[in-house]
Amino acid sequence: MTGRKITKETIIDSIYEKTGINRKDIKTAIDLAMEEIKDALTQGTIIELRGFGTFEIRIRKGRQKARNPKTGEAVSVSSHGIAAFRAGKELRQAVWNLPVKNAEKSPHYPD
Repeated sequence: MTGRKITKETIIDSIYEKTGINRKDIKTAIDLAMEEIKDALTQGTIIELRGFGTFEIRIRKGRQKARNPKTGEAVSVSSHGIAAFRAGKELRQAVWNLPVKNAEKSPHYPD
């Protein structure tokens, strides 16, 4: 794994090269899809994209004794929602046997 990042522009370019559809139209479609996902999540709806995964909101319990990692100051944190993603079966299978570089260093984030 190289650890490189793929941006929205990279995705737009890739779709353009594969289809020849106007870049502006591709960007509009991607932006609308992301907006629909965000809107659905803020309304408490679960988004299931078969073969890819599921987006949902999970509630994190608040805590009275939390610390600001930057300053070390004690703070209280109220309950709040977080966006969560669960990979679907096909995505999990697709990435299962990818080579892992420096597994001891960081099992969750490749370099």
